[in-house]
This record gives sequence, structure tokens and C-alpha cells, in this order.
Amino acid sequence: MYQRYLGGLNILSNGSQTIQGRDAQGINILAGKAVANSVRTTLGPKGMDKMLVDSMGDIVITNDGATILKEMDIQHPAAKMIVEVSKTQDDEVGDGTTSAAVLSGELLAKAEELIDKGVHPTIISEGYRHAAKKCREILETITIDVTPEDTEALMKIAATAITGKGAEAYKEKLSKLTVDAVRNVVEEEDDGSLVVDTSNIKIEKRAGGSIMDSDLVEGLVIDKERSHPNMPERVENAKILLVTCPIEFRKTEMDAEIKITSPDQMQMFLDQEEKMMREMAEKVIASGANVVFCQKGLDDMAQYYIEKAGIYAVRRVKKSDLKRLSKVTGGTLIQDLDEITAEDTGTADLVEEKEIRGAKMTYVTGCQNSQAVTVLLHGGTDHVVAELEHALTDALRVVGVVIEDGKVVVGGSSPEIELSLRLSEYAATLKGREQLAVSKFAEALEVIPQTLAENAGLDPIDILVELRSQHEQGNKNAGLNVYTGDVVDMWENDVIEPLRIKTQAINAATEATVMILRIDDLVAASPSSGPMPGAPDMDLDLDATANY
Repeated sequence: MYQRYLGGLNILSNGSQTIQGRDAQGINILAGKAVANSVRTTLGPKGMDKMLVDSMGDIVITNDGATILKEMDIQHPAAKMIVEVSKTQDDEVGDGTTSAAVLSGELLAKAEELIDKGVHPTIISEGYRHAAKKCREILETITIDVTPEDTEALMKIAATAITGKGAEAYKEKLSKLTVDAVRNVVEEEDDGSLVVDTSNIKIEKRAGGSIMDSDLVEGLVIDKERSHPNMPERVENAKILLVTCPIEFRKTEMDAEIKITSPDQMQMFLDQEEKMMREMAEKVIASGANVVFCQKGLDDMAQYYIEKAGIYAVRRVKKSDLKRLSKVTGGTLIQDLDEITAEDTGTADLVEEKEIRGAKMTYVTGCQNSQAVTVLLHGGTDHVVAELEHALTDALRVVGVVIEDGKVVVGGSSPEIELSLRLSEYAATLKGREQLAVSKFAEALEVIPQTLAENAGLDPIDILVELRSQHEQGNKNAGLNVYTGDVVDMWENDVIEPLRIKTQAINAATEATVMILRIDDLVAASPSSGPMPGAPDMDLDLDATANY
């Protein structure tokens, strides 16, 4: 631990901690590399899975980089920046999260080599930014245009995103579901550009059955059944009322007692309860709705009157489902039953209850806004279905990105090798120490093919040499087939990814690395418990912490 002194005076409060200069940079770089190494073995189709157990004992089994880093309880501030890289990649593209984290760690490792040689972090930062800009230019030369009508290409892109996530045997089925779902929610802007809002695609999971039983429903599926079996199972030309307030007695905010001294008073109390419930039910009935979705509870007495009116009612509906229903049916979310008007109801052609694998669910189809679909996912166990959801979510985002941008590149680490070679050539034309940083950036890009080879049990040196040879001969689509161990044309092997995956990963990794490199001082206020995360122990010799 260092103390901050100014003219012999300690200017920080007692217990505050400061780590300065090379020690601060060493700790931050070490933390960033540790995060990258934690997900490195999950990269690629042959990557391994991680089992994560939270404080509640819930188990998550996945090889999705963003999910792993989100579930890990990371404390170090610099390490959290690498987690943010993965999170941003997931938000922007939906895939390539592990690649982004691994690339960030490798950029930090290469920067550390330069720092050890005496190159200033500011020069490294400028060189990295220069290299990232050049990467974007080079990527434009190897992109392939894809149209939204090219079903075959879109299915290949979806299959690439699904590969390696435990669903390879069913990727054709899932790819078709993905493309059909995304096409249902494509919107055209005024300027003619296409926008895909994947939040309009709901994924409903159901353990039981085969993955092949998964289906696409053009409408919304709510994982709730009718609140009473006497209610109609099927309602055509539905007028839908969406209620966020409870249709039941409100409990008092504090404990209260009512003293009853005679049977008449008891009867009056019960009569008043019934009257209140009847009035609530009548307000719902008076709206003209024949279907009611309620976020909160539905009292038995109110339920009785609603059922007598022939209304289909569902209670305890998720708020997110109510918002979706409001969007697709045109209905207004009602917060007070006294404010209901006829204009507040939404419409749908059909609302019905169906039984799926022993569980009853409500289907809302033929909605006013047709751009809403539900993917019903089936799988053997809850863990299988949860991992399928991760795979499908990534595929939906990736296909949506391709429809928006219309540009793709091949996979199998082909773009990284091409970028590395071209960057190395470009670095030789630069003057000054920035050349060293650009060269190291080019070397860092090779961590992707190297990791793919390692995870597939192949020799990374042999693979890198073969990849470089193929690209130098002009085969820009040459990449690694991890199943055969051969370097092949990735376009012919149907391994395709959106251009945005590469540009976003390079941009995010570069910015995070530059931010970490520019930090030369860590100052932590008096901690309530324990030292600053990642800081050396107070009792250690300071010289011992400098050897990173």
C-alpha cells in the first residue's frame, strides 16, 4: 500500500489506499488478462462449457461469454471493464462476446510487452487506435453483400451462431425458426432502411419433448391458463382489457381489527364485501371486453361474476407480457378500474387456451400489430432449454443485424488472419514507435485462430502457418475447420458471420484496452471491509508487487 503525501503531509484519509505508476498498470493488465483467460476455453464450436452456481444454489451451464461474465462476481474495477466489453458486444450484435473479451486480454498482454521495453502507454494507445481504424478499412475489402430475401445465406448465418452452443444436431430446425421469426418483425423506415426489433420476438420455454417439437407462433403465447375452468376456452374477435391493478380487496397498510358483536353485523360485513367485488366486476364487464389479462390477483367473487358474463380472464400475468400485449393489440394498460373506457380495449382475432406438454397456455393470435411472434422452445431438461434459449437469442440478433446491414464476412478466424497480415504490412510503412503498437495489434489478432486450434485439440503453430500461407496466396476466405483440422474455404463450408461482429469486437476491445493503459494511479477511499480489489496486501514488501 502507498500513502499519498504532499510536502510530507498525508492528504488522504486514514485507511485510504493508493497504487501508482507501473504497479497500477501491472495490476490492471493482470486483472484484464485474468478475465479473458476465464472464458478463453469456451471459444469456438469445440469450446468447453462452464458451470456457474450462484449464491442461491441455482446452476447455469453455458459457453456464452457474456452469460459467464455476467454470472461471475467480479470485483476488480479494471476487470469489470473487460466484462463491459462483452456486455456491449452482446447488446449490439448478440454474438462474438467471447472473442471480444479474449481479444481485449491479448491486446493488454501485447501492450505489457511494449511497456516492459520502455514504450509509453500513450504511444501504445495511439497506435492501437490507428490499428483499429485500419482494421475497419481492411474489413470493408473482404465483406460480402447479403439481401434479406437470401434465405439460404440467412440460415447459414443463424446456423453459425447456433454452432457450439449444444444444439448443433438441431441447427437446421432452429435456423429456420430464427429466419422466419426475424422476417416477421422487420420494419422499413421512411428512408428505406430496414430495422429489426428482436424484442418483438418472445421466447417461451417448456421442458419436455424434443427440440424438434419447437414451433413458431404468429402472435403471443402467455404461460398462463384461464383463472376458472367454466370460462370459455376460445374467444373469437376478442376485445382485450389489460389491467395492472388487483381485482380484489386491498389490504390495509397496517394491521387492523374489526370487532363484530352480533350476527347481523357479520352478515352486513359479508354483504358489503360482495357488493364491492360485484362493483369491481361490473366495471370490467361494462368495458365491453370479452378477454381480461390482469397483472395482480383476481378475487374468487369477482371471478364468479366475470365468468358469468362469459369473459376469458387470466391473472398473475407478467408485466413484460402485458406490455407486449399492449403493443400488439393496441390496448391501454389500466391502472384504475374507475378510468376504463371503451377505447382502452385492444383487439385480436382469437384468444384460446391450448395444452402444451401437460401445461395449459393462452394463445393470442391475429393481433392488430402483426409484427409479434413467439418461439415455443422444447427440450429434455430445464438446463437444455435454457442453453437453447441462449443459442436462439444469439441467432435472432445476428440475423437481425445482417438484415439491417446487409454485410457479412466468413468465420473460422479467416478475417482475423487477413487483418493480421495486412496490418503487419501497414505497420512497416509507419514511422516512429507507433509502428511497434500496430505490429503488436496485428499479433494480438492471431489469438483468435490460435485459441480455436487449441480448443479443438490441434497444434496452433501449424494452423497459424497454414492460414498465413493460404491468405498470402490470395485465398481471403481460408479459415479453420475445427472438425477436420483442415484450412478450407469458409464460404463453401457455410460459416458466415455479420460484419458488425468483427467491427464491434475490435472497437470495444481497443477502447477498453486504451482506457486501462492510460490509468497510472488507483485511489480507493477507506474501505469498509478489506483492501481494494486486486490490490497487493498491506503487509507485503512494495518492491515485490512491481514484478508483473
